[in-house]
Amino acid sequence: MFQSIIIPVIYGLVIFLAGMKVMEKALASFAGPLMTSFLDKATQSPLKGMVFSALITAIIQSSTAVTVITIGLVTAGLLSYERTLGIILGTNIGTCLTTELIGLQISQFAAPLLLISVFLWVATVILSELTPWRLHRLEPIQHLALAAAGFALVMFGIRVMQSIGPSLESFGVFEWFIHQASQNVLWGIAAGICLTAIVHSGAAVIALAMGLASSGLLPVEVGISIVLGSNIGTCVTTVIASIGSSKSGKFVAWTHVALNVGGATLFMPFIPQLQQVSALISNDFGSQIAHAQTIFNIVCSLIALPCCYLPIWKRIGRVA
Repeated sequence: MFQSIIIPVIYGLVIFLAGMKVMEKALASFAGPLMTSFLDKATQSPLKGMVFSALITAIIQSSTAVTVITIGLVTAGLLSYERTLGIILGTNIGTCLTTELIGLQISQFAAPLLLISVFLWVATVILSELTPWRLHRLEPIQHLALAAAGFALVMFGIRVMQSIGPSLESFGVFEWFIHQASQNVLWGIAAGICLTAIVHSGAAVIALAMGLASSGLLPVEVGISIVLGSNIGTCVTTVIASIGSSKSGKFVAWTHVALNVGGATLFMPFIPQLQQVSALISNDFGSQIAHAQTIFNIVCSLIALPCCYLPIWKRIGRVA
């Protein structure tokens, strides 16, 4: 069990998280100036904030990073509390891009993509050393090459984690878990919360569920319940980041918790319907989980958006 399950999971998870971190840092370097220059204009209304945040989160591939940055800006007094509401909603939408890309089943191209991106990065580094006056033109290409390499590592990590499927099936782990989850959806949600809180990556947990669902080992409805739980689990890092911040910073963190818990609670009774809608888009079980996450996050954000315009948030911001 140790060699066939635990080691591949740890190995694959390390590769996945390393790829996510490389991709996150590279894309943050690429888009950082854009985020800084447009922040004030982009958060003038909750709708603008949501769209802006969704785009930035999709670019840098880390909803946690955007939320933590937001807490820092609020604590520093550079952003008012009411302007953060749209940002929080947008992060949940933007983070769906990774799982949608994973759902395209392009993991077989991971090795060629990694080789090409590393070659491109090395080439641009050498050129920047030979022609330092062109460094400002080559840096964006370097960042994008590293981002592509990080995504290739993400794909490879998923393939490694998928390899545990036959072993889990032979040990009877999934039969027990699926039986429990079929009796009560809270089992799947609890698994999503705990796993995401441990690894600090909802994308990693959802990717694992997608891989197992594609292999036929995990029912799609259970995978969707894990998605709902992972959305709650991502709040753990945000709450930790708010420790020691201002009252407004803590409000941002707990607003994030309230929105994600509220969304999961709202959709809990409608998991079968969510699976049916996702099945209309794709026949692949893993892709259905990705589509379910996207639908869930978009619908939840749109439902919550009108509430962001209530005047009470300005009063709370002044008190905080």
